[in-house]
Amino acid sequence: MSSLRAKIQDVFNEPACEQNRRKDAKARKEGCSKPLTPGAAAGGCAFDGAKIVLQPITDVAHLIHGPLACEGNSWDNRGAASSGPTLWRTSFTTDLTELDVVLGQGERKLFKAIREIKEAYGPPAIFVYPTCVTALIGDDIEAVCKRAAEKFGLPVVPVNAPGFFGSKNLGNKLAGEALLERVIGTVEPDDAGPHDINILGEFNLAGEFWLVKPLLDRLGIRVRACIPGDAHYLDIACAHRARAAMMVCSTALINLARKMEQRWDIPFFEGSFYGITDTSEALRQISQLLVKKGADPEILGRTEASIAEEEAIAWKKLAAYRPRLEGKRVLLNTGGVKSWSVVHALMEIGIEIVGTSVKKSTVEDKERIKQILKDDNHMFEQMAPRELYAMLSEHKADIMLSGGRTQFIALKAKTPWLDINQERQHPYAGYDGMVELVRQIDLAIHNPIWRQVREPAPWDCQPAVREELPRMKSEIATLHVVQEFAGTTADDFGER
Repeated sequence: MSSLRAKIQDVFNEPACEQNRRKDAKARKEGCSKPLTPGAAAGGCAFDGAKIVLQPITDVAHLIHGPLACEGNSWDNRGAASSGPTLWRTSFTTDLTELDVVLGQGERKLFKAIREIKEAYGPPAIFVYPTCVTALIGDDIEAVCKRAAEKFGLPVVPVNAPGFFGSKNLGNKLAGEALLERVIGTVEPDDAGPHDINILGEFNLAGEFWLVKPLLDRLGIRVRACIPGDAHYLDIACAHRARAAMMVCSTALINLARKMEQRWDIPFFEGSFYGITDTSEALRQISQLLVKKGADPEILGRTEASIAEEEAIAWKKLAAYRPRLEGKRVLLNTGGVKSWSVVHALMEIGIEIVGTSVKKSTVEDKERIKQILKDDNHMFEQMAPRELYAMLSEHKADIMLSGGRTQFIALKAKTPWLDINQERQHPYAGYDGMVELVRQIDLAIHNPIWRQVREPAPWDCQPAVREELPRMKSEIATLHVVQEFAGTTADDFGER
């Protein structure tokens, strides 16, 4: 328990985090997130955060050791996409009951579940996630996983992040620690090259990384491991032989990037594949890091040539949308890397940003927003639903970009809405992704349905109709009675 406490404290004290470095020693121990209220961690606990980070590893069996409700529905719970295996979408749980807890059957049931998964599916590895119940009753997950790995001859990885440990973000980082300690570096590749990179914190939502990977392939840059989006266990086990890394979502796996740099000398930078300018800059920085690690400098020239070609194509496609969208006002209710990367991307084509949330954004994210928007008046930490509705109903924004949780606020305010969070159906990364994002915004704003729903109802604009409503209702009721008894015989009528 003391070693576990030390690990959590180490995650809180993240030296690669600019925000953490600015705190005093006491504040640093409290971590980045607000303390959780007991019983109020559903959907945002450490277990949830760990599962989010690791579940997109596609060929691994993810086994939840706890009550059935902790697993939920994994088949479509996130928009991450796979180019191959679908095992990651199958739910595996020990389905612990009250009787199992009373009789102390938890560890035995876990071992049996691991054996059944091995025999039925034969995965390259099994990840085991303890939950609040199994952690509280003291099941020794690590001992069971170690014994199962020896017995069945495959890696069984304990991901020690039960829900009561803390926030979702803490779970993200603990998942990174599990990969670092038990997966990365366990296999030596026989094809390591000077142009191998890792992409960290990329989830391949709606398959959007597939719009970026061809750009890297064209430059001769190989993605050794994309963690976790569309990843395979073997790819991650060999990730320590990459020459450079790009961090996409720093709040999730910054600890993993820093420790991989310390252990295996893999330099990293934080970038974004949202927007034309940011995509080009990310490609440049990847090439520059590879050259510093010994790659042929000619890759820099090839990168610039490819960027010029791709940008020209993208700007030509976007030119058709600029007259229709220039000056349109967008409200962003999201967070993290999207709070600044999407802002930058939209402003490139003349769209005005009237507000962007910074709920899950780091200090670096907020600084980028200030640089892009030139002030911080358009940044808000959290906006209550009532305030969001008031802003939209007063037509201060032409469209809201957010996740599914706030879509009904926009719809109630009769304002166009577009999903840009994890449930989205369209990929927005890279040059083609930027064109797709603008196309979807254009379709949403200019959909004729909005003009229709904003028009007054007939009974609100025609007093005569409103006055006639009682008489019309009475006539309709009489008509229903007549229709009910029409065609009946006298005997039928008597029975009625």
